[in-house]
Amino acid sequence: MKYDYLIVGSGLFGSVFAYEAKKKGKKCLVIDKRSHIGGNIYTEKVEDINVHKYGAHIFHTSDKKIWEYMNQFAEFNNYINSPVAVYKDELYNLPFNMNTFSKMWGIRTPAEAKAVIEKQIADLNIEEPKNLEEQALSLAGRDVYEKLVKGYTEKQWGRSCTELPAFIIKRLPLRFTYDNNYFNDRFQGIPMGGYTAIIEKMLEGTEVRTDTDYFEFIRENPDIAEKTLFTGMIDEYFGYCYGPLQYRSVRFETEVLDCDNYQGNAVVNYTEREVPYTRIIEHKHFEFGKQPKTVISREYSSEWTQGMEPYYPVNNDENNALYERYRELAEKEGNVIFGGRLGHYKYYDMDKVVAAALECVHKEL
Repeated sequence: MKYDYLIVGSGLFGSVFAYEAKKKGKKCLVIDKRSHIGGNIYTEKVEDINVHKYGAHIFHTSDKKIWEYMNQFAEFNNYINSPVAVYKDELYNLPFNMNTFSKMWGIRTPAEAKAVIEKQIADLNIEEPKNLEEQALSLAGRDVYEKLVKGYTEKQWGRSCTELPAFIIKRLPLRFTYDNNYFNDRFQGIPMGGYTAIIEKMLEGTEVRTDTDYFEFIRENPDIAEKTLFTGMIDEYFGYCYGPLQYRSVRFETEVLDCDNYQGNAVVNYTEREVPYTRIIEHKHFEFGKQPKTVISREYSSEWTQGMEPYYPVNNDENNALYERYRELAEKEGNVIFGGRLGHYKYYDMDKVVAAALECVHKEL
């Protein structure tokens, strides 16, 4: 045994684990099938702009301990996530707030906005929502649903809202204030210099091999480590023996534009079904950039098939039941720990990934 831990995946979960294990004197080897470290939070410099290669990542948390933990690796700026939504030729603020309602109905006060929404909900007379469409209509009324929820959701999931289960939208945040801050968390920002620099600091002094597929590597090195932390897909680890779990994938079209400001905001959502992409990210605005050029990424949501990059677990009843079967198998693997978004088959915000990794490593060591 050359190492105490073989860590599969250099994303946030694996890197936090490696950093903490090294502090405790453990010898780790981190491998990643991609050609770079950082998993989906990887940022790369293009035209001196930190480009979020796998989609926008905004760090936000209400957990002061996690905020302070992350601040030892980077200084965070004061970026506040305030996306806007485009529907046909109309522009709306997100989350749904008084700016949204004022633009939509020409009203000014919270009481007026509530009256419009309550009337629309009452007119629909939906007792028991049978699908996502009915659920969203019963929460926000027809105008908000048709302009800002329907098309975007159908693009994200690749199917009609009437075919999607109601539980996907448990609530729609309706805010009756003129506040465009998307998150309610106490702490929020983007690391100055990008996320890759954070992962580099976490993995400093730990051996890392990129372009390394775990399954090939372990065949050739079966006794390389005492234990393995696996942050890849739990169903793939077990050879899809119960069948594959479902994921959604995302495709990015990124281009450099010869102008200094393309859309005036970091995140612009396109809520019409007819526009093929879900949103456009303009990366420089995450760090208040003044570079002469700009970089934008269009995001396209797609069905996942084996061999594609899995992004979002499809946590419906059927998939959650299938995951439980894989989790039971995982518990019998004495020297393998499963973690992260793909290992736990769970949508995680970054602060929750860090908290889960810290909990895992403290339990382990």
